[in-house]
Amino acid sequence: MIKHFLALSSFSQSDLLSLIHRAHSFSINIKHPDKIQQLLSSKIVANVFYEPSTRTRCSFEIAAKRLGAEVINFVPENSSVKKGETVYDTLKSLESLGVEGIILRHSDDHIIDEIKPYLKIPLINAGAGKHEHPSQGLLDILTLYQEFGKLEGLKVAVCGDIKHSRVAGSLMVAAKIFGIKLYLCGPEILLPDIESDHIQKANFDEILPEVDAVMMLRIQLERHETLELDSSSYHHQFGMNHKRQLKMKKEGIILHPGPFNRGIEISDEMVEHPQSRIFKQMSNGVFARMAILEWTMKEELK
Repeated sequence: MIKHFLALSSFSQSDLLSLIHRAHSFSINIKHPDKIQQLLSSKIVANVFYEPSTRTRCSFEIAAKRLGAEVINFVPENSSVKKGETVYDTLKSLESLGVEGIILRHSDDHIIDEIKPYLKIPLINAGAGKHEHPSQGLLDILTLYQEFGKLEGLKVAVCGDIKHSRVAGSLMVAAKIFGIKLYLCGPEILLPDIESDHIQKANFDEILPEVDAVMMLRIQLERHETLELDSSSYHHQFGMNHKRQLKMKKEGIILHPGPFNRGIEISDEMVEHPQSRIFKQMSNGVFARMAILEWTMKEELK
């Protein structure tokens, strides 16, 4: 049976907890390579990114290599895509050439559903369209779990361009699965029309003293070209800075999936503030993606 990793919503709470625990074990043993088996030795996986990426692409590559796999980084600009080749034909070609797992990022909301039925190898969603970014969602809840020792009952404020954020999309799914309370903050035009038992809109400044974590999101100008944004005004209204940090609980943490725009959604001093876990999130990206690669390739390894 082919195992794809496409959306957090397709997993049960217990299955996601198993992935979290496995990722955490990788984080503990990362300085002891002898304790991490080369589970993907002799395997070949392909990073197929039709959109720019630093953290996701590099962490998937490092995760695969930590597990012993060889990695092909497919670059559309230097490929037959320039000659009109479709995404489907590109992926089927890689499959035919012997690639045993594909990690895909694309701007199309529906590309995963269209291609999945025709692949005979595992497919991992590395951010498709604007709906979900499941590996980011996994590393985010891994970070929360490590910090607080639980997920149920946590309160998290998400501030920024939530409507166009697949990071927020996966976090909203995780909130429902684990009983996390999410507060959506930011300009009304950038907030989705979604409210439920676990999700509600809130005033950013008013909610800060109540939450355990704040997830800052950048304004995705590439996804809405007509949006007019004054950087200083936005930072004054919604940016994470020292003034807002002082409103938070002392044990509260600051998160950001990156890339971050310093001085817009987050000030310089907050990026590496003692309450920031931004770079820990990045580190956890490798461990979460190691767990994902192990899980998707498990059937192949038997």
